[in-house]
Amino acid sequence: MTAPKTVTVAFTGASGLPYGLRLLECLIAAGARVFLLYSPAAQVVARQELELTLPTQPAAAASFFAERYAAQPGQLTVFGREDWMSPVASGSNPADAMAVCPCSMGTLGALAAGLADNLIERAADVMLKERRTLVLVPRETPLSAIHLENMLKLARAGAVILPPSPGFYGHPATIEDLVDFVVARVLDQLGVEHALGPRWGAARVTRPRLERA
Repeated sequence: MTAPKTVTVAFTGASGLPYGLRLLECLIAAGARVFLLYSPAAQVVARQELELTLPTQPAAAASFFAERYAAQPGQLTVFGREDWMSPVASGSNPADAMAVCPCSMGTLGALAAGLADNLIERAADVMLKERRTLVLVPRETPLSAIHLENMLKLARAGAVILPPSPGFYGHPATIEDLVDFVVARVLDQLGVEHALGPRWGAARVTRPRLERA
């Protein structure tokens, strides 16, 4: 696998921002060009889950993440949610792939209905209509029939529905191990090489086993 030339990453207001941040970090480390979008609700989640304040202005956000993850000049661009002149807003200049990680049920429902009221929704809509890879990482539980129907509708339209459901066959020892398991599956769908954890059937890595209560 080789890294796509350009990947759009979107953070929305579902719980699970550590997945999105780790995905962003891995894409930058892999040399992918990244377009980053995030919603106001994602900023709230960042403060709640990580005590992290995400900059509101795109330029400040680009500087923040470029420094945090050692991005190369021009490798990372952040767009505001109403920046309709950005490349991701048009099928004439789409990214090679996109991941919405985490994906809220509100965003999922909007995409299933074909809405594009903000740049995140429009960028994802472009991916679907242009038959590009769109990975959705929906974080909610339990799921209602409406949620499930929306997921099925989007899967039929070509999206990859990838719930953040970590496996335990690699004997994870930390929260970071669990996050990496999910991010590894997202990177696989995006076609980006990584070494985030053991693969089924490969040489096993000995890890401390979880003790039973």
